[in-house]
Amino acid sequence: MPNTCDSLQKSVDWCEGTPVLPGIRKRLYYINKKLIVAWPTLTKNTIGQVTTAKYSGSFTLAESANWSYIDILPDKSSHTSEPQGEYPSQTQLNKLTVVHPGTGEDASVLASVMNNSNNVFICQTADGKYRVTGSEMYDIKCTVNQDLGQGATGTASTTINVEATDVVPSPFYEGEIVTADGTINEVVGGGGQ
Repeated sequence: MPNTCDSLQKSVDWCEGTPVLPGIRKRLYYINKKLIVAWPTLTKNTIGQVTTAKYSGSFTLAESANWSYIDILPDKSSHTSEPQGEYPSQTQLNKLTVVHPGTGEDASVLASVMNNSNNVFICQTADGKYRVTGSEMYDIKCTVNQDLGQGATGTASTTINVEATDVVPSPFYEGEIVTADGTINEVVGGGGQ
């Protein structure tokens, strides 16, 4: 019987001198997972392998729901992905650590809510692309720390730590991000809501 497995392995080149901009931008979007009615999809082949790292479509949100934002300090924030589990069931553990420059009442309430909620996050990379941390299949762990700083030279901040299992490193997202201030990547003639 012939092997019908598709091979997704291919060459991945890089032209020397092409910039690879590190980091994420200063605005992070988030929403509680229970407010997502339908998720965009990752294309799969006939045996269930994900064939792309980019979502197709937009998030469909519950009526009147929208993405909220948190302004962060990009120089103190990071996003990483690492493998977890054992062959042939390995997944990716996507980790997002962002620092908000404040410890006021709004940040403190946000900390208490996020510590006990299942939130999905969208960050924009330095080169302008959006990536999602959080998946439809797995819960998202979020912990929030606050530091009131030391003396006259310390820094006060709220740090949000996110761990989310997914089948690929935080998928790319070109769909709509519906916020209270308007829609980012708005699809003309209708969209993801």
